[in-house]
Amino acid sequence: MKFTKLHCAMLAALAASGSLHAEETKKKELAKIEVIEVTATKRAESIQEVPVTVTALTGDSLEKLGVSNFDQYVEFLPNVVFQGTGPGQNEIYIRGAATTQTNISVSSVQALQPSVAFYLDEQPVSMQGRNLDIYATDVERIEVLPGPQGTLFGASSQSGTVRLITNKPTHDGFAAGLDISTSFTKGGDMSNSVEAYFNMSLTDSLAVRVAAYNDHQGGWIDNILNDPSNGGYTGSAVVIDRISGGVLANPGNTPVTTPQNDALVEDDFNTADYSGARFGLSYIINDEWDLLVQHTQQSLDTEGVFSYDPNLDGETSTNRFTPENNNDDFGLTTWTLSGRLEHLDVVYTGGYLDRDINSTIDYTGYTNGGSFSAYYVCNYSGVPEADQKCLDPTKFYKEATSTSRTTHELRFNTSTENRWRITAGVFYDTQELSTVGQFKIANTEKFPNLARTLVGSEGINSNGGPFPSEVSFVNDVTHTIDQIAVFGQFEYDITDTVTASFGARWYQIDDIYKGSTTTADVSGRLRAFGDGSDEALTEFFGADEAAAIQAAIASGQLETSLLDDSGKLTVDDTIIKTSIDWQVNDEVMLFASYSEGFRPPVTNRVGGGSAKNQEGAFDGFRIPVYSTTDSLDNIELGFKSTLFDQSLRFNATAYYSKISDLQTSRYDPTNISFLVFTDNVGDAEIKGIDGDFSWVAADNLIISGAFSFIDTELTSINDQLDGIAPSVGSRLPYSAKFSGNLQAQYFYPIAQDMTGYINGSISYTGERLAGMVMDAYMVEDATNLIYGKGSGLSIQKEADVYSGVNYKDSNGNTFAGGRYIQDSYVLANLSFGVTNDEWKAEIFIDNLTDESAILYIDTQQYTPKVVSNRPRTIGFRFSYDFY
Repeated sequence: MKFTKLHCAMLAALAASGSLHAEETKKKELAKIEVIEVTATKRAESIQEVPVTVTALTGDSLEKLGVSNFDQYVEFLPNVVFQGTGPGQNEIYIRGAATTQTNISVSSVQALQPSVAFYLDEQPVSMQGRNLDIYATDVERIEVLPGPQGTLFGASSQSGTVRLITNKPTHDGFAAGLDISTSFTKGGDMSNSVEAYFNMSLTDSLAVRVAAYNDHQGGWIDNILNDPSNGGYTGSAVVIDRISGGVLANPGNTPVTTPQNDALVEDDFNTADYSGARFGLSYIINDEWDLLVQHTQQSLDTEGVFSYDPNLDGETSTNRFTPENNNDDFGLTTWTLSGRLEHLDVVYTGGYLDRDINSTIDYTGYTNGGSFSAYYVCNYSGVPEADQKCLDPTKFYKEATSTSRTTHELRFNTSTENRWRITAGVFYDTQELSTVGQFKIANTEKFPNLARTLVGSEGINSNGGPFPSEVSFVNDVTHTIDQIAVFGQFEYDITDTVTASFGARWYQIDDIYKGSTTTADVSGRLRAFGDGSDEALTEFFGADEAAAIQAAIASGQLETSLLDDSGKLTVDDTIIKTSIDWQVNDEVMLFASYSEGFRPPVTNRVGGGSAKNQEGAFDGFRIPVYSTTDSLDNIELGFKSTLFDQSLRFNATAYYSKISDLQTSRYDPTNISFLVFTDNVGDAEIKGIDGDFSWVAADNLIISGAFSFIDTELTSINDQLDGIAPSVGSRLPYSAKFSGNLQAQYFYPIAQDMTGYINGSISYTGERLAGMVMDAYMVEDATNLIYGKGSGLSIQKEADVYSGVNYKDSNGNTFAGGRYIQDSYVLANLSFGVTNDEWKAEIFIDNLTDESAILYIDTQQYTPKVVSNRPRTIGFRFSYDFY
């Protein structure tokens, strides 16, 4: 929000690693690129001098782009992908290291750990399946570090780290600012936001800063009346019968009840409201020590869904049969004490995060994917063929999840003036997730009073039941992850221009997974596997199953060595990073590095269970007790340059990554289990080039951009996934082969103290594949049966036979294997305004061409839904700063 006259005149180079400034002297000088400082190596360094790939966008640049959420920022980061179903329900992927996402209804229970770490200042806030959606107000910068960063940033930094750095209290006196905006979306509702901050020096040693915001984002998706004659939900007994094992006598002629949504019809029903505040206090203890304490409180409330049904006309319509909402509240308190001890810089930092999520999700689609679908909604057992029928399939899922996370880090840095430099520290992290998820699956006419209870009691968060009469299934889990790590990095100046570095991190992670479902005692199951004795296995599983499990363990089919006798999983290892850089001259630096990253194992609720379909690849198959660690080894070569008297900055990096034992989320009710579980799909390789530039083309014209080329390839496949996952040589999901963007900014004087400007940006994202399962033709066949028409989405055929189901398509043919294609798209934005030292007024047009982009194809409802971007939006922003 804070600008000098010429900062406003020239603004920041959009999506670049630096900002721009100029000074007016008696002799006018050309504008130059001002390189910003980052803390990518846990030291403050110039972004052009740190020998790793870093992209940073300053707070001023975020404001010019109109960015308030990370998904908006990603538009200007070609090597970063943000996939999910709406605010607070997304995951981040960097440089193509992606896999199948876990269904949002079980993401708190059975999701993979993130492959990208997300930090708010010094605090890691990543979470499986639901990354913290922090509103970007009063932000100093956002840093993106692609490639493994685990030696300094830990377990979730397998393929990269994203850091949101906030403005801290300053001791320079009083400052305050206000931003307001309002906008109108084509075919949608109005949006408006208010942001404000103030900074005050209470004494010479004490300063406070407060930032607050309220942002209402109006909807554009319409929940329209379900009309089966126009692509609406009819339902199909054929689909229900074939996923349920063929229990209906004559599914082609079995009547189905069409769900109704008359009372839920609403235009623009997908709203999002962010509100919150951040409070900061800075205290200068003495000349060498200072203390910073901050607290952030935020509430995110959404209603409706952020996807449309492609089987309906237009690209803003859906049919939903249960009111949907997501309430996501968090409080984060952080503290940082920094100072000096003799020749050492010392930093102790910690934080406490408390987050509560309450969601209701329409789960009607389970009727078309769950292996017990007919049991729950159809009358058939002991019923004459003529009287068999399938009842109202309307369903819902309700989740109440609480998470807490406490971290402590103590680190030491030697002086940057030394020829040798050391950063070393110790890190401790404890996370606890408590969740209760209730599924209404059964038709209440058939099952008026289920009164389900949990089969186990250890580690549960409810009273164990009986649960409400309409609830068919419950997940009740407590998941605790404790981590301790010791890390260090050594740098040595071999010559005045050549520096080598070596870093390492030893870690130990304890994963304690407790709880129960209405069908599985998770705590007892894992404790039996951890004990491993004949007595413990027999007591829990029975003699015959225990003998089979012992045989599977002995043969190596089931891995249980990481569990202790209480069922706790412990893993420890050491990862390394090494690099060398050469400062060729004052303008160019070359660097090369090797780094390692990892994700810890994930424990399965139904580990050890045998496949339902004991045929072919599934003969003798058992669900892993846990998916094993997947690791990423990365080599990169890069250069950084600031050329032509600092008027051009151009950076680029080429990299090669090898992923071993890539983890994936699986839902395979026909062959294996009606519960989601995790597995290791195989190995993969990724090759690519990242680059970005900023060019002061003229005193009043700035052009910048970024690009990413990515080539991903599966190099081996788990035998049990042959014919289900894509074959060797196939691409990984969600990342385009090429993405890029360009931005231009032109400014011009209006009057003595006023400057006008025009900003324009365009971004291109190439086509991407959805997921790691070749089930698109099967899903499309079901869509045709359920809705009477297909989705119209593109599919890439990848195999003649899809082995994930044991039934034929609606024409009696074997399903081919393929994945949905998320088509390429181009987005353009335009803004123009006027500014002086104190205020700025701007008109903006986001999505200038009204492009409807396929951001993500969601098949969690077992028919495809398309998450898209906001249609063309025209608005007005005004900001005022007090100095």
